[in-house]
Amino acid sequence: MAAPGSVLVIRPSAIGDVVMASGLIPAMRTAWPDAHIAWLAEPGVADLLRHNPRLDEVIIWPKGEWRRLLQERRLQQLWRAAVALRRQLRARRFDLVIDIQGLLKSGLLAWLSGGRERIGLQSREGSRHLMTRVLEPPNGDRGMSSEYRWLAGELGLDPKSFRLDLVPGEAAERRAAELLAAANIDERFVAVAPFTTRPQKHWFDERWVELCTRLTESWDVSVAILGGPGDRPAAESIAVRVGARAFAFAGATRIGEAAALVSRSKLLVGVDTGLTHMGVALGVPTIALFGSTRPYLIPLSNLARVMYEPMPCSPCKRHPTCGGTFDCMRAHTVETVFRVGNELRSLSG
Repeated sequence: MAAPGSVLVIRPSAIGDVVMASGLIPAMRTAWPDAHIAWLAEPGVADLLRHNPRLDEVIIWPKGEWRRLLQERRLQQLWRAAVALRRQLRARRFDLVIDIQGLLKSGLLAWLSGGRERIGLQSREGSRHLMTRVLEPPNGDRGMSSEYRWLAGELGLDPKSFRLDLVPGEAAERRAAELLAAANIDERFVAVAPFTTRPQKHWFDERWVELCTRLTESWDVSVAILGGPGDRPAAESIAVRVGARAFAFAGATRIGEAAALVSRSKLLVGVDTGLTHMGVALGVPTIALFGSTRPYLIPLSNLARVMYEPMPCSPCKRHPTCGGTFDCMRAHTVETVFRVGNELRSLSG
């Protein structure tokens, strides 16, 4: 395709998906060095994008504010907000709009943009009718970011330029340094990301306690427990049971600051959550514990390992049939996770 003068990528939310799609940024910049490249995102993920020098602009979609106006039936204000966003988008005169979320809401945002060419990736929920072209990636590729790497090829971008591209920013780096200093943690620390949105994706607290205890004692490291505000009590409970060298940072960071903490760690162990995918993107030795979900089996780094023990019912995704035993996650023992951690430690030096 001809080089566009202006491009809008629409992936408003889901931290992990933004991380895995971030490889499109350097691929587009390499192929289209003079293009104005923008990304439309919700406030919660914008910090992962706004400091990237290969992006010209991050446009914020205040989804939470729009939902509140709808719930309060303040329809006139909602209409004005939609018109204002439409005006903002159309002022850019985008030649190419790429909806990589593929939902009705993202399709509507693509349509609002007035983009001359609107490409949807796996468009569903009726959003394909708002696109000028819909692309369906092939099934069966178990590599991380496979659908986005395939999309890059369909757009005429060089797959060799596709690399995950996160830039936390200077302020986030300073905040991460302050948090570590306040906890008296030096460069020898391991990060863990035990929490996510669904219980069937979790490992078990007692195993996190045992793993973190073994790491502090055998590796002579501290442990930083990451997560969101709602994870704070569980993180503190794990930290107390591990002892003085475990610190609960859950809820203490914005997403960019969490990325900065991850980038400084010697190892990241996590479940299927955006923080775990960040470890791969930032080149940190990473162990990903998958069970009910399997976003990928082959990471984009030789310093990352996916641990996945398939069951007859897996991946069950949002519909577990095990009655809450979560056997796919129970198959990951502390001993095997610790052994993989030692292997990555020897590789990373």
